[in-house]
Amino acid sequence: MIFYILRRIVATIPVMGVVALLVFSMLFLAPGDPAVIIAGESASAEQLARMRQNMGLDQPLPVQFARWVGRVVTGDMGTSLHSGRPVTEMIGARVSTTLSLAIVTIIFSLLLAIPMGILAAWARGRFIDKAVMSVAVLGFSTPVFVVGYAFIFIFAVKAGWFPVQGFTPLADDPLRFVRTVTLPAITLSLAYIALVSRITRSSLLETLGEDFIRTARAKGATERRVLLRHALRNAAVPIITVAGSAAAFLIGGVVVTESVFNLPGMGRLVVESVLARDYPLIQGLILLLSLIYIGINLLTDILYSVFDPRIRY
Repeated sequence: MIFYILRRIVATIPVMGVVALLVFSMLFLAPGDPAVIIAGESASAEQLARMRQNMGLDQPLPVQFARWVGRVVTGDMGTSLHSGRPVTEMIGARVSTTLSLAIVTIIFSLLLAIPMGILAAWARGRFIDKAVMSVAVLGFSTPVFVVGYAFIFIFAVKAGWFPVQGFTPLADDPLRFVRTVTLPAITLSLAYIALVSRITRSSLLETLGEDFIRTARAKGATERRVLLRHALRNAAVPIITVAGSAAAFLIGGVVVTESVFNLPGMGRLVVESVLARDYPLIQGLILLLSLIYIGINLLTDILYSVFDPRIRY
């Protein structure tokens, strides 16, 4: 098990290297001279030359890339062009909000989606199955921003149960944290719940048709034991695959959700940095989000081996 995990960690190193190269290349793939983009079109030739020298743009690209990677490894992602603050500091101030929203969303979604999928598989063809799948289709097909604005209007503006916008950290006020994170988490979780519940149902139905399930029933195992002990464990790999992929794609949903609910997270920071053409900040955000994506995929691979030991070999 330990050697399998180590192999998977080593396998992610080349991927991280490619991601770092692509992120570094963003500044040079953008239209125009990077020095002109940063210094402004009104800068003189002397100012542009000084800017290129200060940024190391007069050096060969491999040297620039090596220096950039060296700074990133030490936690230096550069300075924001818009605010003049270190990129690491700006991201650090926003990352807790995004992680809180993502963690609450994933926990809530899995606690609801997997039982929904199990129930739908158990009641295949009956009213419960059709109801669960109808809810799943509705949740998957409705855009996030539509659900968000509808929730704000119904539960915040009209009912007054939740605040319209803003975020309170868990450490500051747990009750206020729950109130501020509930609507964004539910909004972001609908598509996630729909996807995981559908794949759970599909995977369970396939597993329930296997010979070992009939054997377990013939030996007198209860339906609950058959579903949870035998079928669910053997159907777990496809569920983990979809859950991990969907968790990674939540990054895109976070951008929209944080903008709708005015949450001070990385999603809104992405939008602000793109609008301001703040390339060092964009580079830092994309690099961090890419590393999170790689980390989720690594965790998914490790969970494979937990539920199916054959994968280790």
